[in-house]
Amino acid sequence: MDKRFLAILGGIIAIFIGIFVITQVSSDDKNGGSNNKQQPTNHIKGEGKKGVTLTEYGDFQCPICLAYEPSVKEVYSRFSKDIYFQFRNLPLVSIHPNAFAAARAAEAAGMQNKYWEMHDKLYENQSAWSGSNNALSLFKTYAQQIGIDVDKFTTDYAKKEVNDAINADLAEFQKTRQDQQTPTFFINGKYIDNKDLSDNRGVPSADKFADVIKTEIAKQQQ
Repeated sequence: MDKRFLAILGGIIAIFIGIFVITQVSSDDKNGGSNNKQQPTNHIKGEGKKGVTLTEYGDFQCPICLAYEPSVKEVYSRFSKDIYFQFRNLPLVSIHPNAFAAARAAEAAGMQNKYWEMHDKLYENQSAWSGSNNALSLFKTYAQQIGIDVDKFTTDYAKKEVNDAINADLAEFQKTRQDQQTPTFFINGKYIDNKDLSDNRGVPSADKFADVIKTEIAKQQQ
């Protein structure tokens, strides 16, 4: 076979290989790369001795989430040794315009090991920042109150990885349910209807939460 023909053929093959490699790299860049895929958040407290995890997907601007907070806190105080309690982000930005920003504030505080302290501050002061045109200034005040470096908090608040973490929570939620409502609770990965967590008036009930938790603990011990 003519050597010139072989050289031309080899060049054509090399070009096609180069195009393929460039295309693959471009595709990986658009998708963030398989090694850079953001995982859902993992904010957990409690000792979990009974092998049970109660997960809440919540929205810091949601007034219903706020209404559930006293019951959730009471349940945690009762079962902190037995269960893990986990909170993940589900900001409903179409109706709560500051919800994503609040989630960013909690995640940024978490980078200084103060996630739960900011979590509580955001709910305690929900009425103050919900309607604010400059919620970040209030979040900085809360950061100072819980004793973290405010400059670092501000920097972390703006980080892409914070946004990515919140979006990863949203994506994880959508794997299980399409109807986004807050709060939404799961126990060991199983959805709990909020009706089962409320009394006959529709008010969140710590005793109803306790019943669900006790039932799951009993299952784990069988």
